[in-house]
Amino acid sequence: MKVGRQSKIIELITKYEIETQEELAQRLLEAGYHVTQATISRDIRELKLTKVTAERGKQKYIVLNTKETEFTEKYVRVLKDGFLSMDQAQNIMVVKTVSGMAMAVAAALDALHIDGMVGCIAGDDTILCAIRNTEETTLVMDKLKRLLG
Repeated sequence: MKVGRQSKIIELITKYEIETQEELAQRLLEAGYHVTQATISRDIRELKLTKVTAERGKQKYIVLNTKETEFTEKYVRVLKDGFLSMDQAQNIMVVKTVSGMAMAVAAALDALHIDGMVGCIAGDDTILCAIRNTEETTLVMDKLKRLLG
């Protein structure tokens, strides 16, 4: 029962942006699992779920993958070390870096798999990032500002 329920939880948080334990309990109930808040809380802890900021500022549960988290922290560190500024030219984000750091920062941006970002081209101190459309360019820039603190 527990294994099936926990598998269902992972399936649900992957499929939906679930923000609260109550929402998760409701989704489980709809799937035929009758659970208490204590059970949900214990499953969240055992599955090592954590909340992250989703699009539009909402929170959602994800499975915390420690190896992936370590790599993400390294990429953010490279980004912070090399980043100077960014600007928007329609659906192109132009990132200025410390001289010689553009390739490393571009690789970090690609590795972060930011929604909407198609890819980056780097020179010595400038990166051009292709974004799907103008609106998403603004969202990507906001996300980078949050990452950079």
